[in-house]
Amino acid sequence: MNQMASVSTDQWQEIIGILLVPIKWIIPLQKSILDFFLYSSSAWAAAGKFLFLFFPLLLLLGALWSTQLSLYTIPFRSKRINFVTTLLLAWWDAARAVWLFWVGLFRLVIVMLGWIFSVARLAVKFIVVSLKYILSAPFAMTGQMTKSFFRPGVPWIALLILVFWCMLESGIFTFVLFPTISEVLMDIVGTDEVSALTTPLLYIFLLIIIMGSFAALQALTDAVRTKKVKLIIQMVIIELIVMGFEVMFLYRELVDAITPWVVQQTGMRVGIVFTLTVASFGWIAIRGMTWFLFAQYGTPPLLALISRQPVEQAAGAQREAPPDFKETSRWWQEPIQDFKNEIDWLHRKFNELLEFLTLPILQVLAVILNFFMILLTARPVFNLPFKELKDVMDTRDILVAKRMIPKTGDED
Repeated sequence: MNQMASVSTDQWQEIIGILLVPIKWIIPLQKSILDFFLYSSSAWAAAGKFLFLFFPLLLLLGALWSTQLSLYTIPFRSKRINFVTTLLLAWWDAARAVWLFWVGLFRLVIVMLGWIFSVARLAVKFIVVSLKYILSAPFAMTGQMTKSFFRPGVPWIALLILVFWCMLESGIFTFVLFPTISEVLMDIVGTDEVSALTTPLLYIFLLIIIMGSFAALQALTDAVRTKKVKLIIQMVIIELIVMGFEVMFLYRELVDAITPWVVQQTGMRVGIVFTLTVASFGWIAIRGMTWFLFAQYGTPPLLALISRQPVEQAAGAQREAPPDFKETSRWWQEPIQDFKNEIDWLHRKFNELLEFLTLPILQVLAVILNFFMILLTARPVFNLPFKELKDVMDTRDILVAKRMIPKTGDED
């Protein structure tokens, strides 16, 4: 009895071994392929193996498993010839998918190199145009300044000279008046030290006074231009008061500072009348020379800036831009527009790059899925090869095509 059981067990093992012959050799092959990927001489070799051979070998294993398992189902299938034909065509699709996979990788590399070259060319063009503008900017600015100088407009040069003169005059009078002001402040406060803020505050105070004196001259000029007698008399009185204040507190101190040199050179006696007379003539001379040279042109724009009025209106100028200003100031528009065009082109070509990157892999995966669908349903699910991503159907479309789920209109 035990001998019969032993014989039957050996027979069953032999039968099972014969039945497993179609698929038994695939397992050692899988182990060899796994060892091939796990053990590499370098990281570059491992990357090359994975990039060029992983998906083709994965397709090979999937095709072998589905084909060998299909052998067990042939005796039980109807339309065996159609089934075998479909299986052979699937192997043809597998070979074509592997070839398209390698061609797709090559095309992806070529396209990426072309894009890198385009971006590098755009960057070089932008740098060249920028350097060209930077090198030519001084000459262009000189030409524009020359043209705008002889064209009626806002007298910026007179305005800058006027501001510089007021600052210079304020600095001189600050240096001259600082000892007197310091002594007065120390007597008022009752201390022997002068605050560090005395100099800047004195400078700002004098700067405002000097600018105000030019503003008073401008008001007097406007009154004379309008020929209003009452206004002229008022402005003359104000101007005399301004002159008296500046002569008494500013120019007198300046004359007193140079009086020892005058006495030493001339030997004459100097009194208060002489000092005030010289200070008055000095104020008239300085204000007259500065007024006729630049102040009469720079004061109106200065007052316009302070009062936040249009400078062109205050200066009586027309707002006119140099003809070459737009061309020179917009030198960057051409390379920027080229850059925008390149970006738009990249956006348009992004779908193509996505197709170049995904279609080779999707071809291989689709063939693997076709093999197993042939094993299960005796027909493939995808029509290969894919020409674009639109050919890859959605999962629901696949199920509807295979009539595994009803259509949206049939659900009601």
